[in-house]
Amino acid sequence: MMGLGSAVGAGLFLGVGLGIQMSGTSVLLSYAVAGLLVGAIMWMLGEMAAARPSLGSFSTYAGQAFGNWARFTLGWLFWFMLVMVMGAEITGAAAIIASWFNIAAWIPALIAVSFFAVVNFAAVRGFGEFEFWFAIIKVAVILAFLTVGVLMLIGVLPGFNGDLASTNFTENFLPNGMPGFASGLLAVAFAFGGIEMVTIAAAESEDPARNVATAVRAVIFRIMVFYIGAIVVITMVLPFKYIQDADAAADSPFTLVLEAAQIPFAAGFMEVIIALALLSAFNAQIYSTSRVIFDMAKDGSAPAIFKKQNPSGSPVFAVILSMLFAFGSVLLQFWNPPGLLSFLFNAVGGCLLVIWSFVVLSYLKLHPIMKKNGELSTVEVIAYPVLPWATLLAIAALVVLMLFDPSARNQVLAVSALTVVLIVASRLTKPRQVNKVSK
Repeated sequence: MMGLGSAVGAGLFLGVGLGIQMSGTSVLLSYAVAGLLVGAIMWMLGEMAAARPSLGSFSTYAGQAFGNWARFTLGWLFWFMLVMVMGAEITGAAAIIASWFNIAAWIPALIAVSFFAVVNFAAVRGFGEFEFWFAIIKVAVILAFLTVGVLMLIGVLPGFNGDLASTNFTENFLPNGMPGFASGLLAVAFAFGGIEMVTIAAAESEDPARNVATAVRAVIFRIMVFYIGAIVVITMVLPFKYIQDADAAADSPFTLVLEAAQIPFAAGFMEVIIALALLSAFNAQIYSTSRVIFDMAKDGSAPAIFKKQNPSGSPVFAVILSMLFAFGSVLLQFWNPPGLLSFLFNAVGGCLLVIWSFVVLSYLKLHPIMKKNGELSTVEVIAYPVLPWATLLAIAALVVLMLFDPSARNQVLAVSALTVVLIVASRLTKPRQVNKVSK
């Protein structure tokens, strides 16, 4: 549910129209391709996490495969990525909530940050229950939306034009040609970001190996069903000219479909759901960032103070660090200094590609060692080494697409600069213990 809670959020409710606008109905193929790619990456990460559960997840395995520089770089890169995303999410949620009460946006932002700090200081079981119900609400809304769409298509609810479905699919399959399909594929690939945190959460559960296996098998399938199902409904119910990237709940394709079906208070309802989606992702990402830093502190890749836990077992100073920087990101967006914010968010866009690449490279090195040592448990990837090398080529293809896309090129440049800075910084650290290297 944490994986669903992070990956199924405002990006679906607000941003899904962007991929459709760029790729047309061929965006369904984009989701299939991106789903296979991310599914392969999660399968490899799941095998390593089931065999060697760790709160550091992919940063731990990078360290085991390549040394402290990789562990340090990947851990802090992941932390930076989520802290910046958290800032964007709490900014969006605060703006919606502030509009309800006609107050300054920083007030609900500060309240939300403080509230989720308390939640994350509690025992992990309480946090898990909290995030579970957050995710349940979003899943219920998507299932209800799919039901409304089906009822519109069969004529039970109003708003469906019988000629609309075939027109949308036949005339808008590739409205912008292959360049549009490539741009849509990039937008779709990044929509899956966040599901990797299931391996972090599983490491803190009672039966990590079994829970990793369950999560990895379920989360990709469910997310693809939700995303593809929603896109099928949107493209079959709405005229293509109305489908676009949305800045507000009233412009969301979800809202427009519900309004076409004459569902009362559709815009207000979707505002509530989008605010909850943003807060849910914010909550899950506090958990993930704090656990990664806590785990890195154990071997000197982060300051030792972040190892301290409260009586509930929560890494108190690691949580505080994430909260402070998340709120700092909110203030940075209000300040918006020329060039800085653009650079930071461009770097965020490329961080996933670096993380995914290291997952595959770590797997290529660790899999034969874990197999030789008899460490493999309930998850084992087939077709080694063909599948990991094919996945690596697919990631490289995404990078090439980004370099040829003017809107995405800066993401590659910014994350490359950030990665180099972190690699240099890693040389200044002194690990206190050697990771579990495998000979």
